[in-house]
Order: sequence, then structure tokens, then C-alpha cells
Amino acid sequence: MLILSCPNCGERNVSEFRFGGEYNPRPSDADARDDAELAAYLYLCDNRLGVETAWWYHQAGCGLWFLVERHTKTQEVMKSYVWQPGAVGEGEDVV
Repeated sequence: MLILSCPNCGERNVSEFRFGGEYNPRPSDADARDDAELAAYLYLCDNRLGVETAWWYHQAGCGLWFLVERHTKTQEVMKSYVWQPGAVGEGEDVV
């Protein structure tokens, strides 16, 4: 059983949460991007083996969106935290 720690509510069973996808900061100056770059940003994900930062939503609890760092093979959760500007590569040119 996977246990996630909500920054507001503490440790809970993963069934209380909804997975929101990989963390992917918005590209800077999106208006200057061509359609292929924006489509890649919106629809493609890394889906890599190892530690992944992803969005989770506490659906059956406080309703908070937060980030979780989790190993995709072992399901080990390293940490969970509320997003803050600059915390996870914010402002990087991702596309």
C-alpha cells in the first residue's frame, strides 16, 4: 500500500489522492513557441525510471494540490511539499 503525506493532513492512503501528472514548468514566452514545441509541453512526458516529481491532489481530504518526489520503480516517497516559485526548476526553459 502506498502512503502519501499531504502537507496539510499528514500521512494518508494513496486512495485518497488523485495523480496529476509529472511536474513540468511552463515554458517561458509561450507565445514565441511553435505548435510542435507547445504540443510537446502539453502532451508528452518523460516517464523515466527513477525519482520523479509529480502533482497530486488530495481529493478525499483538504483539496490541496502539492508535489511529491517518488521513485517510479520502488514507489518510495522521498518527500511531499506545497509548490513555491523557484522550488523545482521554476523558470527553466523546459521545451
